[in-house]
Amino acid sequence: MPHYQVRGQIPAKRHTVFRKPDESLYAEELVSSEGFSDIYSIIYHEFPPTQVIGIDLPIEASPEIAIDKNMQHRSFKGFDLPEEDDYLKSRQVILFNQDVQIILAAPKKSMGDWFFKNAQADEMIFVHKGSGILDTIYGELPFHEGDHVIIPRGTIYQLTFAHEHNRLFIVESMSPLNFPKRYLNKSGQLLEHSPFHERDIRTPEKLVTHHQTGDFKVIIKQQQTLFPYHYKTHPFDAIGWDGCLYPFALSIHDFEPITGRIHQPPPVHQTFEANGFVMCAFVPRLYDYHPQSVPAPYHHSNIDSDEVLYYVAGDFMSRNDIEHGQITLHPMGITHGPHPGAIERSIGKKSTDELAVMVDTFKPLKLTKTALNLEVSEYYLSWLHE
Repeated sequence: MPHYQVRGQIPAKRHTVFRKPDESLYAEELVSSEGFSDIYSIIYHEFPPTQVIGIDLPIEASPEIAIDKNMQHRSFKGFDLPEEDDYLKSRQVILFNQDVQIILAAPKKSMGDWFFKNAQADEMIFVHKGSGILDTIYGELPFHEGDHVIIPRGTIYQLTFAHEHNRLFIVESMSPLNFPKRYLNKSGQLLEHSPFHERDIRTPEKLVTHHQTGDFKVIIKQQQTLFPYHYKTHPFDAIGWDGCLYPFALSIHDFEPITGRIHQPPPVHQTFEANGFVMCAFVPRLYDYHPQSVPAPYHHSNIDSDEVLYYVAGDFMSRNDIEHGQITLHPMGITHGPHPGAIERSIGKKSTDELAVMVDTFKPLKLTKTALNLEVSEYYLSWLHE
């Protein structure tokens, strides 16, 4: 994952005396993943980050299952999801299993005077429409359309949107999100054949230390439940931090496609991996340059994965009648492939301008009631020749 970073003031040595100007101690906090066995950061707070002054009643947030066992190609019109003022209310789970939750959101307003912490999952927020700033204890991270914004679990955050109309595609991962191992050398540096590099990764910029005390509401998600906590001190009170665990952004527009003489398989489009699923980015690229190449993908059987595609922009060459913001689900065990006419249309084409995000899961996905409200009901019939 992204390499060592440092912001603000830190002592010369970990776990040593670090005093404020008034000679009281800063509060040191270790934030680590996979226990103490993977990446971590050390944060130095103005106040101990443990001062809870109240806890409200928990709020149930489990997805409502509509279809537990799916064996049908399906599609959903994501832009039909109604807009909501509240960020958390706008987040609607569409598909999920024990490893991942796939969420659509259309928030109209910024988070204002409250904060959110996902304590059960890493988050990938793909910004389809909108821009703004992600505020965390690590600093300010501006985001724009096309960004994958990665927020490690346990990170308290606040989103401020620049405009009213926003569309987000969110993936909650129950295990850490990582770059594919084949992109990395033994030291963890991205290799030359990787489709993105360290200079494409944007990290938190301006570190703002908040010294306020009062009543700060942090809604914590854990075990599919929202727990409203009230803290005595502002969550973003860091004087400094260092380490390798922090939010970052990677734009889909900085993904450099891997091409070849004949059609390349989906793994060349991969961006992230986790336990139980992988993610990919389909971007504008030159088509295959063998004189007899067929640019459209071949029919294929999803033996081991449910394939989810989220269509962002452009004309996706293998599908007919697909809108921006639409989702397709092709479950394991059923063959799928290009729509009628797509193969012939692709022959002789030199390039594509498509943008899409893909999630391939290794366990079947369940459908929620929200998904059925957005469904294109006869999508499974769309391969019939006219």
